[in-house]
Amino acid sequence: MKTSLIVLATLSILSFTACKKSSSPGNPSYPMQMRMTDATGPYDAVYIDVHEVDVNSQNGDNGWVALSTHAGVYDLTKLTNGVDTLLASGTLPSGNISQVRLVLGPNNTVVYKGQSYPLQTPSAQQSGLKLQVHYTMTAGVTYVVLMDFDASQSIVNEGNGGFLLKPVIRTSTSATSGAIKGMVSPASVNPAVYAISGVDSVGIYTDVNGNYMFSGLAAGTYNVAFVPAPPLNIKVVNGVVVTNGNVTNMGTVSIP
Repeated sequence: MKTSLIVLATLSILSFTACKKSSSPGNPSYPMQMRMTDATGPYDAVYIDVHEVDVNSQNGDNGWVALSTHAGVYDLTKLTNGVDTLLASGTLPSGNISQVRLVLGPNNTVVYKGQSYPLQTPSAQQSGLKLQVHYTMTAGVTYVVLMDFDASQSIVNEGNGGFLLKPVIRTSTSATSGAIKGMVSPASVNPAVYAISGVDSVGIYTDVNGNYMFSGLAAGTYNVAFVPAPPLNIKVVNGVVVTNGNVTNMGTVSIP
């Protein structure tokens, strides 16, 4: 009874704050971010003109899926020593990705010993740089693909005052969230379900089959509250642990 009163009070407060968010049960997709960083190099500045970022997904149209790209010119020398920047993001079908395509524009330059030089990048402008990833994504988990653009190895001094850009880019993929899923019995109860961590709450409803799924949860320990319509009582499951890259399956929870 005490637990139920605490949960009711918590949910009442959260319903009037921006902390309450919503999600869809059983959504077979994953959010993805593409970020860029750089190793240090001998240049004053290296400006890269980013036009588009695509992902090769086994469920995408013709294999390629366009991400929402923050197009613009980026100075790689500002992205060193652990600093990175968001290039693109999107939500893709769960499954495998094999490649990332980075399409560059014509406005690529290098500043060397105080003087600016254009960087020639014909292949990147025409078809894009294809980077190997080969990673299996799990529905409900958020992923970050980090592109390490090695400027020191990517710029070729032709010796005649000209510079070529032959990008050397390494990729790494990491999960930055986890998920909780489960089922409510009987499905006809259709309760609101809340995952509560501190003063934050994520709320959803079960689907027609009683399934629910919280996607993109930060790693940590949650209390999951099932709130059916009266006169049924609230049910709370405490201590549900979420880890990055994993989906915690709570199994079937019965609502008497």
